[in-house]
Amino acid sequence: MKKEDQLYKEYLAILKEELIPAMGCTEPIALAYAASKAKDVLGDLPDRVVVEASGSIIKNVKSVIVPNTNQLKGISAAVAAGIVAGNCDKELEVISEVDEVKKKEIADYLNKTPFEEKHLDDGNVFDLIVTLYKNEDYSKVRISHYHTNIVLIERSGDVLFQKENKKEKTHSTDRSCLNMENIYEFSNTVDILDVKETIERQIEYNSSIAQEGLKNNYGANIGKVLLKHNGESVAVRARAMAASASDARMNGCEMPVIINSGSGNQGLTCSLPVIEYAREYNIDHDKLIRALVLSNLVAIHEKTRIGTLSAFCGAVSAGASSGAGIAYLLDGS
Repeated sequence: MKKEDQLYKEYLAILKEELIPAMGCTEPIALAYAASKAKDVLGDLPDRVVVEASGSIIKNVKSVIVPNTNQLKGISAAVAAGIVAGNCDKELEVISEVDEVKKKEIADYLNKTPFEEKHLDDGNVFDLIVTLYKNEDYSKVRISHYHTNIVLIERSGDVLFQKENKKEKTHSTDRSCLNMENIYEFSNTVDILDVKETIERQIEYNSSIAQEGLKNNYGANIGKVLLKHNGESVAVRARAMAASASDARMNGCEMPVIINSGSGNQGLTCSLPVIEYAREYNIDHDKLIRALVLSNLVAIHEKTRIGTLSAFCGAVSAGASSGAGIAYLLDGS
C-alpha cells in the first residue's frame, strides 16, 4: 500500500482517531464530559441534576471508581466530578487536573445536591443525557454512540447544537474500509514515521499503568495473582500485564491509558500482551510498532461490526486482535 493511496490515508486517520488518551473507565468519563459541557452552557453551579443513561452505560459505571474523586463510585459521582472540576476542552481527560480542594468540593456537592438517575431506553446501546437545573433555567447535553459524540446541546428550551443521531455518522473516517487483507498489507508497508508517535504513546502510557498495577494494590490484583500462582512464562506475563493495568484504571488510578474502540480495557488488551512478547523475544522495535498497528486495526475492524458497547465482551475481540499481533511478531502469515 502506497502513501499516496486514499486507503493508506484512511487507515492512518482511523488509528489517530481511535488511539487517544483517557483517564479512568471511559463510560464514567463520558458522563463527566457531558456534565462539564452542560455546566459551561448553564454558566452556574446547578442546584439539581438529572442523569439518563442506557443500560450498558449503567452496567459499566455502577461500581467503578471515578479518578480524582478520592475513591467515589458510580454515575452521580462521575457527573459531580464533571460539574465541579471538569474541563470539557480536554474531552476524555476532562477530570485529569483536580487538586485536593476540588476533590473535597466534589464530595460536598454530591452530598448536598439532589441527583436523579434514570434508565434511558431510546434504542441506542450507548446513550446518555445530563440535564442541569438552576432555579428555572436548565442546560442539557446528550452523547450517543461513542464517548465524545455530542448530538444535542440545549439551554432553557433553545437548541444551541444538534446533529443527526445516527450510528454511521459517528466517526470522521468510514470504518467500512477495513478488512483483514488490507490491514495486513498496511501493517507491512506503512512508513514507521507516520505511526511512530501514535503507537509509541500507546506503548508508554499502557506500559506505565501496567507497572503501576503490579507495584501497588488495586482491585482484585489479578496480575499479581496470575504471576504468583502460574509462574512467569511469557504467556502468563502477557495476561498479567493487561490484567494489572485494567485493575489499576478501574479502581481509581489517575494515570491515562490509550484506548481502542472507545475502551481503555480494550486498548490495554490489544497492546500489552504484544509488547510483552516483543520483550521476551527481543523483537526489533519497528516490528513491534507494525505488530501494534495490526493488532489495533484488527480490534477496530471487529468492533465496527459489534458496536462500541455490546453484550459481547470487548476483552474477547481485543484478545483476538492481540493474538494477531503476537502471531505477526513471531512471523505468522
